Amino acid sequence: MKALMIADVFASVGMRALITRLPDLVAAHAPDLVVVNAENAADGTGTSARQAGELLQAGAHVLTGGNHSLKRSDFHAVLRDDPRVLRPANLAARAPGRGLAIVDTAAGPAAVINVMGSVFLDAARGPFEIIDDLIAEARRATALIFIDLHAEATSEKVALARYVDGQVTAVVGTHTHIQTADQRVFSGGTAYITDLGMTGPHDSVIGVKTSIIVDRFLTGASARFEPADGEVLVQGVVITCDPATGRATAIERISLPG
Repeated sequence: MKALMIADVFASVGMRALITRLPDLVAAHAPDLVVVNAENAADGTGTSARQAGELLQAGAHVLTGGNHSLKRSDFHAVLRDDPRVLRPANLAARAPGRGLAIVDTAAGPAAVINVMGSVFLDAARGPFEIIDDLIAEARRATALIFIDLHAEATSEKVALARYVDGQVTAVVGTHTHIQTADQRVFSGGTAYITDLGMTGPHDSVIGVKTSIIVDRFLTGASARFEPADGEVLVQGVVITCDPATGRATAIERISLPG
């Protein structure tokens, strides 16, 4: 069984790149499951209902989110009504949506869990407080469990992945928009990478026009963030695993021109 997990889609330039390149990625890797982090799709902060529909229509099986998941009010109905569209499970208890999806694939049912880190981010509860219950719920349906951990601190990502090693198929980090080179399969059979990277403009400061961010650091003055548009890359990983046991056997980084 193979899963393709795509890094944070940033603004319209990232949307165009992914929708253009996804058919090629699917043809090259034949994934049974496609998971896309979409929390930056709308001008770099949030997701619109239209964009969610476009990504699902393009071939995503599950959309995950992060700290900007509730930014766009029109997206709240999508979170409530579409079980394929997730937001972090540890947002406020009354936030619309859910943090766990079970989807049918050619290799059998697969679970996707979306949680957010609590270091430097405003999670209502820490991921360690809720992850055991989420995994237990997922395992009642399948051994194939993929976690999108949307977090700032590398230590928190590694620690949670080590904690659940052997219980889930993969833990992939999102949020920092910088792809890391530490992909590996832990001894218990859990694939891991600290950050998938970003599907969007890399001639930028994590997606935003460089001049805006540099000026902010130089002067302290804030200005409206504007998405950049140069050096567009589609980033993520392909995870290979045994559908019977849920153990990963390989993880491969992807970074392709958009």
